[in-house]
Amino acid sequence: MANKGQSENLVKETEQSKKVAADKETEHGVDSAETATLEFNIEELQQELREAQTKAETNWEKLLRLQAELENQRKRSQRELENAHKYAIERFVNELLPVKDSLELGAEHTPDQGTAEKLHEGMELTLKMLVQLMEKFNIEEIDPEGKLFDPKFHQAMTLQEDADLATNTVITVMQKGYTLNGRLVRPAMVIVSKRP
Repeated sequence: MANKGQSENLVKETEQSKKVAADKETEHGVDSAETATLEFNIEELQQELREAQTKAETNWEKLLRLQAELENQRKRSQRELENAHKYAIERFVNELLPVKDSLELGAEHTPDQGTAEKLHEGMELTLKMLVQLMEKFNIEEIDPEGKLFDPKFHQAMTLQEDADLATNTVITVMQKGYTLNGRLVRPAMVIVSKRP
């Protein structure tokens, strides 16, 4: 009986070993399938990650460009606003300059006798007030007589030969020029020297 009991135990152990081995094979087989599926999922996820990173980089670059564009627009708007405030009276200045020119011409050509003297005095006082007003609004006169010709601020009306002066020297100012806050409003109209 001992042999029979041992045999039964041996059969049971063998069956259990087979069952354990089958379970392991099944389990191992499932692990292989799951591993293959996981590997496929990992590759898929890595591809999605690369695409997401590329998209994120593209969006980041767009964001930086938009920020730079907004900053440039802000600066441009600020500059335009400052110029609008600074040069708002430019049209006024252009209209005012011929009045000053006429007063200057009248003051230069009025005879200095009796009634004419009072008229001349009044014109000079008016001209003085106008000059003060222009200074108050940063309107500066360009009177380049005797100076070198500067095309940024002068407009040559004609050339005149003059052996005594250096070439490109302003001989005569036909009409004075003006700037508003350093920006040219009207160039000075001048006669410029040249060597004979």
